[in-house]
Amino acid sequence: MPKNKLDPSKWVDEYADYLYNYTITRVNDTIVAEDLVQETFLAGLKSAKNFKGEAAERTWLISILKRKIIDHYRKINSTKGKAEVKMGYSNREDQEGDWLEDTVADPFDINAEDALQNKELGMAIQECLMKLPKKQADVFIKKTIQGMDTEDICKELNISASNLWVIVHRARTNLMDCLENNWFKK
Repeated sequence: MPKNKLDPSKWVDEYADYLYNYTITRVNDTIVAEDLVQETFLAGLKSAKNFKGEAAERTWLISILKRKIIDHYRKINSTKGKAEVKMGYSNREDQEGDWLEDTVADPFDINAEDALQNKELGMAIQECLMKLPKKQADVFIKKTIQGMDTEDICKELNISASNLWVIVHRARTNLMDCLENNWFKK
């Protein structure tokens, strides 16, 4: 019987700071560190069924993170990695194999339907942003939409970089849940 169990609902609260601090000392780039930690959580969720309970939850997440850091450096040092990166935008079964770049409208070939969908998505995002807690919405808008520097946001809101990352992660999660429930199902 496995000794340890996974509880993904607590990962951000219990491990985000530790994983971020572990990563930042190895990549020395706050944005890359944030992305790698987020990728670690996502990979952990996807491979949770493979967790045998032999290691502590944090140890298991660190082992995933180490592989993510190695992959990051391999990609940087590889010309093949720079050529093309395809990103799946959905894990839903009905859209398996579709790629993010396939869904982006060609600006020279936008028809009325594309324009309407883009407008509807923009309105859905605005509605979902209004449903977020104020601090989450403020941090998300400043970091993701306005593109403000992490350090500037932290100074303005008097928060740490790891706290900012946690807030952005929660905002993204809440936004995706809201969009999936209110827009993607239409």
